[in-house]
Amino acid sequence: MVKLHGPKRFSDIVTGDETWLLFFINPPKRLNRMWLDGQVDRPAMSRPGFQSRKRMFTLFFNYRGSLAVDILPQDTTMTATYYVQNVLSQVKSAINEQRSKVSTSKTLFLHDNAGPHKARATTESLRELGIQVLPHPAYSPDLA
Repeated sequence: MVKLHGPKRFSDIVTGDETWLLFFINPPKRLNRMWLDGQVDRPAMSRPGFQSRKRMFTLFFNYRGSLAVDILPQDTTMTATYYVQNVLSQVKSAINEQRSKVSTSKTLFLHDNAGPHKARATTESLRELGIQVLPHPAYSPDLA
């Protein structure tokens, strides 16, 4: 249970979210250059095409900067187990590293109400780490 009253500092808040990013790959023009003699037909040229890839990036940060960046592998779905094992483990190690440098023992976690964030495995993992989760109101695009 999150206690809404009491001392809170912006330096205690860790926030993050996932987003889909598209990137395009065009073959370089130098692949089309070649020497031909008169008897050989010209081969088909590789032309720049619409080749896009879509990947999910997860970024967590606090007031000091980026804590963890995770790129979801291709043909993988973001599930609670992936979130706990890969994303939260990076965030946990970054928080522990910063705790040793900065005198803070409290961490307030802010993420949206996505399925992997609200799953039992995630909430239990955050509880074991001693991290409080701040309430995120439903349908609040301003906070996202």
